[in-house]
Amino acid sequence: MALDLKSFDWRSLKKYADPKATGDLNAFLEKLPQHAGQTVLIAAGIAWAMAGALGLYATIQAKSLTELRASLKEAEALKPIVPQIKDVPIDSKEVETFITKVGPAYKGLVFKVSGSSIVITSGQTSDFAKFREAIGHMQNGGSGWRVSLDKLCVGRECGQSDKLGISLKVNKVSVENPTPVAPAGK
Repeated sequence: MALDLKSFDWRSLKKYADPKATGDLNAFLEKLPQHAGQTVLIAAGIAWAMAGALGLYATIQAKSLTELRASLKEAEALKPIVPQIKDVPIDSKEVETFITKVGPAYKGLVFKVSGSSIVITSGQTSDFAKFREAIGHMQNGGSGWRVSLDKLCVGRECGQSDKLGISLKVNKVSVENPTPVAPAGK
């Protein structure tokens, strides 16, 4: 239903803007207790008081929510952009090249390459000095290598054939810009 302003009777509003209209409202309110009864008026007063209290509570909560949102935006604005550091596995060919170059210097030790991991084993505990030096060589192996210990065993822990064993995982450190996060509230 559309309101047609051309056909609207503007003179009908005149009776509500008349100075006598407020007198009529006052007379109606004075006679209301006689017509409606006090119980109905008390119930209406309680309903209006509850509506007023609810409106006041909602206003206070909206104000505190607005302040909280402003402080959250301020905290987000102060949050620094921190780059992310990730470990990226090294290509197995690079590890194999390093082992073929270094392996002959450590006679008695067995080097195995599995992906970006290096497994060094020995059948004798008397090779411990070479074993320790080989581990140190792996730690300082390539440019930007980050070597972490995956598994280490000595003596009976290694099983029947090996007496020394270590598994090293070789990664490179990658520093990446963080992914932008959408601001809260959008």
